Amino acid sequence: MWTLVRGLAAGVMCLLAACATVPTTGAPAPGEVLDGLVERYFDELMALNPTTATMYGEHAYGDRLELTPTPAYQAAMLALSRRYLDAVLSVGPDGLSGQERLTRDIFLRERRLDLAADRFPWRLMPFDQYNGGIPETLALYGSGTNAQPFRTPEDYDRWIRRASQFPDWVEAAIAAMREGVMAGVTVPRVAMARSVPALDALVVQPVEDSPFYAPVRNIPASWPEAERRRVEDAMTRLVRDTLNPAYAKLRDFVRDEYLPACRDTVGWSALPDGPAWYAFTVATHTTLDLGEGAADDIHRTGLAEVARIRGEMETVMRQVGFEGELKDFFRYVKEEPSFYFERPEDLIAGYEDVRRRVNAALPQLFSHFPGADYVVRPIEAFRAEASAGAQYQPPAPDGSRPGVFYVNTFNLKAQPKFGMETLSLHEASPGHHFQGSIQMELTDLPRFRRFGGYVAYSEGWALYSESLGRELGLFADPMSWYGRLSDEMLRAMRLVVDTGLHARGWSREQAIRYMQDNSSLADTDIVAEVDRYIVNPGQALGYKVGDLRLQAMRRKYEAALGERFDVREFHWQVLKDGSLPLDVLAARLDRWAASVEAGQH
Repeated sequence: MWTLVRGLAAGVMCLLAACATVPTTGAPAPGEVLDGLVERYFDELMALNPTTATMYGEHAYGDRLELTPTPAYQAAMLALSRRYLDAVLSVGPDGLSGQERLTRDIFLRERRLDLAADRFPWRLMPFDQYNGGIPETLALYGSGTNAQPFRTPEDYDRWIRRASQFPDWVEAAIAAMREGVMAGVTVPRVAMARSVPALDALVVQPVEDSPFYAPVRNIPASWPEAERRRVEDAMTRLVRDTLNPAYAKLRDFVRDEYLPACRDTVGWSALPDGPAWYAFTVATHTTLDLGEGAADDIHRTGLAEVARIRGEMETVMRQVGFEGELKDFFRYVKEEPSFYFERPEDLIAGYEDVRRRVNAALPQLFSHFPGADYVVRPIEAFRAEASAGAQYQPPAPDGSRPGVFYVNTFNLKAQPKFGMETLSLHEASPGHHFQGSIQMELTDLPRFRRFGGYVAYSEGWALYSESLGRELGLFADPMSWYGRLSDEMLRAMRLVVDTGLHARGWSREQAIRYMQDNSSLADTDIVAEVDRYIVNPGQALGYKVGDLRLQAMRRKYEAALGERFDVREFHWQVLKDGSLPLDVLAARLDRWAASVEAGQH
């Protein structure tokens, strides 16, 4: 790997040297130099992260697997960031267009964050029940319904070569986790325990019942019989002799050695350098410099939002004629059978109906639309128990694969009918699918911007999208509006619980109880949510922080522009440059509003 990185580095230095020696009259413009650098960076990044490249439709590395837990991988990633930070700094802002300056500023910001992150030993916790890492990625790719292509014999052969490297990843992960035990850096035991059933579900006998065997059943009938037999035999050996033993080894290690050595604490502050580590994650996920008291400020904001939303929930309770306290109403909506489907297929069909109604109404609020479509699918059984209620996976950039709105059908009592409109707005359109697809289709942007993103922007946009339901003709009855409030309450509680766990010494039980007291979420959802916050500190803050900023921006421009405010144009201005740090987005929208006021837009 070091040889690869040094060779690629030499290529970049040659590019810079060439730019420096070209006669002045023919020298490339600064924007061209910048574009060449950030595109070369992306190529090298994909070479170091081939499974990510597959997700982005870059299939040149489809037979490789990155050994993420190794010191060599970490060093190569760090060297890449250092080298390109220096290279892009050598391209000054003078002579760059506005969009090019934005690219330069974002790129430098991200590389500096990469260097700052090296202070913290992320490598020693290579996966957990929520951040599934390579074990989950391989399972998704190997299912035949995800980003890994299975169309030609060569596709199958590339997959076999990639998956055959998984035992090496397992050895590296075990070594890293053992190092973590010695350093006192482990995943909390209560959360890591949830990964054992997920791993166990991937060790399947007979081989034909394995999720990794599914592509064999889809081998095209048009292939020559000899080729079909060859690929089927190779895939069978892969599952039987490589994947099953590797997943079993990882499962046994986690269950028998790692879990007993894992920490009993749940807060990030309990780790070595934990308070600084948590502060870094808060700043990273919110994209804001909120100062030393950031966690306390966010906690107080969350408490205020929870109180406000409770008041609105009480209004709904009175509208539907329910007598009693809010806690009794929470119990009622969890237990009333008419609020839930009895069959998973009916839940999926219900989301298809929401999809049709939302898509028909979107032109009221949007002038630009993604070219990609999305489908609704249940989350795969092997990961459903430890997964959230829903997830979204973006489409292939080349249009060969639609976006996927994954719905968790593991517990139908965690999927109330009154929450379907809100969840669809968030995960699909105009939320993640809409925003993410538009971003990928912005082909004039450099690839690191087309495929990159920020939690506060993307999740803030998705939560903001929920608030558009009434303008789109949804939430026609009080319980559907309660569904909107219920999901908003979840994001408000995250501000309280995440900071409570990682900055205020809350226990897991305290966090679970707080969410039970303030919502009608199913207990299975609450436990999965809390365990997610435990292993992914700060990430859950981005939703509400981003939404609050977007809501404030819209109110600001509505007031400032009056009749000149066009909500469809506002939405396009938010989306047109892809995912941005919130402060960068705010400054750019200020310039747009000023141009509207001046009659220039």
